[in-house]
Amino acid sequence: MTELISNQTFDEERALYNIKDTEVTDCTFAGDADGESVLKECRNYKVKDCSFSLRYPMWHADGFLLCDSSMDDKTRAPLWYCKNGKIDNCKINGIKCLRESTDVKMNNCLIHSDEFGWKCNNLTINDSEIASVYFLFETDNVEINNLKMTGKYSFQYMDNLHIQNSVLDTKDAFWHSKNILVEDSTVKGEYLGWFSENLTLVNCKIIGTQPFCYCKNLKLINCTMENTDLAFEYSEVEADVKGHINSVKNPKSGVIVADSVGEIIEEDTIMPCCGIVQIREQCNCA
Repeated sequence: MTELISNQTFDEERALYNIKDTEVTDCTFAGDADGESVLKECRNYKVKDCSFSLRYPMWHADGFLLCDSSMDDKTRAPLWYCKNGKIDNCKINGIKCLRESTDVKMNNCLIHSDEFGWKCNNLTINDSEIASVYFLFETDNVEINNLKMTGKYSFQYMDNLHIQNSVLDTKDAFWHSKNILVEDSTVKGEYLGWFSENLTLVNCKIIGTQPFCYCKNLKLINCTMENTDLAFEYSEVEADVKGHINSVKNPKSGVIVADSVGEIIEEDTIMPCCGIVQIREQCNCA
């Protein structure tokens, strides 16, 4: 960094437009002028210990570090069209945060942003808490570790997602998504995984009604299921479930093994369904 901007307040339109090789620290972006796009089209810069209360503060950023900073609910669409960046130890409350961005790493953040992370590529999210709606919609190539996520309609239309050590309290998760691996996590919601392809859950706790319907190549390995009824309808599935499943309905193909199943429903099908449900004691499965 060759330039330092510190301890100032900016509220004008494009106040620091196109800065390069600069560190911005202990600054406030707010005021009566209510200017938009204060850090637009900036390159190779660091923002530290700053607070933001203006719309569209960081668009078209390339090579950035945003750390130890906050963006309030007035920072609508705070980061769009960004690449090669890190967001570390930040609090962000602006709606529609992170859109059409590439190669961004996020660590130790607290985010409340509906429509977070849409149409992005190559994201890494670690040790964070995020509340969102349609979280990561149409985003590809994502690595997540130790995330606490709340919201609904998450992880839809994604390709190549890996989640570890996380708690997901959601609804309609993973719809139409492909190549998903979830490990050592809790996934709570309704209608989980419908229309997914190559969805695998390993050592996970799955909670909620009507999970995993219309799936292709679904795999559950050493998972538990709680309050899960009408599961696996019209799905191609291989499942090893420890414990009880409330009910299984019309699995299209594959084998589902569980310690117990409350009800196996084979009726009113619209396609041939030949999936097999096995009780562990009865089949002597290891």
